[in-house]
Amino acid sequence: MSDLHLAHWPAHAPRHLWVPETHLYRNVEVAAMRFPRKPFIVFYDTVIDHARFRRETEAIAGFLQRRCGVKKGDRVLLDMQNSPQFMLAFYGILRADAVVVPVNPMNLADELRHVVRDSGAKVAFAAQELLPRIGPLLAPGQDGQDGKLDHLIVATYGDYLEVPTDLPVPDFVRAPRAALTQPGAVAWMDMLAAQERPGPIEAGPDDLAAMPYTSGTTGRPKGCMHTHRSTQYNAVAGGVWGRLDQGLVGLAVLPMFHVTGLQANLNLPLYLGATVVVLPRWDRDAAARCVEKHHITSMPLITAMVIDFMANPQLDRFDLRSLRRIAGGGASMPRAVALQLEHQLGIRYGEGYGMSETMAATHSNPPDRPKEQCLGMPIFDVDARVVDPATLQELPQGQTGEIIVHGPQVMQGYWNQPEATAEAFVQVDGKRFLRTGDLAYVDDEGYFFFVDRLKRMINAAGFKVWPAEVEALLYQHPAIQEACIIAASDPRRGETVKAVVVLKPGFAGQVTEQQITDWAHEHMAAYKVPRIVQFVDALPRSGTGKVMWRTLQEAERERS
Repeated sequence: MSDLHLAHWPAHAPRHLWVPETHLYRNVEVAAMRFPRKPFIVFYDTVIDHARFRRETEAIAGFLQRRCGVKKGDRVLLDMQNSPQFMLAFYGILRADAVVVPVNPMNLADELRHVVRDSGAKVAFAAQELLPRIGPLLAPGQDGQDGKLDHLIVATYGDYLEVPTDLPVPDFVRAPRAALTQPGAVAWMDMLAAQERPGPIEAGPDDLAAMPYTSGTTGRPKGCMHTHRSTQYNAVAGGVWGRLDQGLVGLAVLPMFHVTGLQANLNLPLYLGATVVVLPRWDRDAAARCVEKHHITSMPLITAMVIDFMANPQLDRFDLRSLRRIAGGGASMPRAVALQLEHQLGIRYGEGYGMSETMAATHSNPPDRPKEQCLGMPIFDVDARVVDPATLQELPQGQTGEIIVHGPQVMQGYWNQPEATAEAFVQVDGKRFLRTGDLAYVDDEGYFFFVDRLKRMINAAGFKVWPAEVEALLYQHPAIQEACIIAASDPRRGETVKAVVVLKPGFAGQVTEQQITDWAHEHMAAYKVPRIVQFVDALPRSGTGKVMWRTLQEAERERS
């Protein structure tokens, strides 16, 4: 591993990070003892302080153990949007010494059935609006049936709208509690009312804590096994790297079922004893109003959210002076948007890099020396290298290869998938490295720059085209708001480059496909130029807000 990045290491940050070797729930206990009356969660002006958070998570754990038979190491599904109930359930499950399996609330019944069957979960938490999807999996006492649940705890978001608010509350959040008639289903508030007490904590730092599932882009989703130790690591590392403390007021809008949102919006602020303002879904106006009303200091946002936030024509109406930090990842930040962010709000976007297999970040830009469209550098105790995908030999600076990572936040492996686990890891210099499948290069200062997914490359007449590079160049066009590059079949070139483009407001009908192609010829090598341009109103997105390029690619192949 190169040590070039150490010359630019943040002056405030130690080289080695000491992390508490404890059960994650100890962070709840410590925060409640230190700051019992301090707001932890703000949900449409309803405040839950650290003491209440502890009380309710204890009651949840007691119910899981006493009424649902949950034992140490059991997996429990968590299927909700961002809400107080998601956060409470997460730590209630941990307090019961069980393993949290967070799932995308956009998942349909067949997808949920796979996760239930694969994880072996018999108990689940779900939001009321998701009952039509998860309800069919509830079949108490039918242990012989794969993919069936014995217990389902149903949360109604509106139960935590305890005070009037002038913020816009979506209808699905306001919806009243519905009666539950299905055997095995119990309402959240009835669970709390039971006031069951849990037994003592038995799990330790090396027991499993969370098992997020991969997106399933390369087959069936797989459960990433994370211990209390590996989950704790990035919760602590994010605060130290970003110089964050108990004064943090964060906007929790990144989905918490995903590891970035989970760490940035739940585990990190809890560890700090900080405050989070929770929104169930992304809404740029609501986000701006929350910044103004609650004096938010930090917004963890993926690139797509930042693009939308800065594109808001009403942004100048809001007082955003409290904002000090906007950081995230998911895709390279377009330079034009980064410059607008710095000019308009005085904030330099802090990009990072990570994945479900690493419980969020392995790389991050130094807060005082970030680079544009850059993954940053390996953070504390991470050995990251760019290697030849075939030989695993480390490549010199400037050459593109696959990122491999070794560090404290790397998963143990995939749940019940020994072959997939073996394929995901390699031994280099006596260390166990995770193969990321991501292509990058390292510059002469040790910063990593993303190129593309290993399997996304377009072969245009023998020339390698990296879609992410072309997308970054297209963002410089004054009329383009978003772009996704995919491969299209070509009888002569084999594959050619196609751009699926969303135009900025006001440019529809003013810019033609040919004009985009002509502009591209002036700004990139000929073999990279999109030969086909398709205008669309919006790009398909995953539950985490990432552009689903594979969906567009599959649709293109079906047309060919």
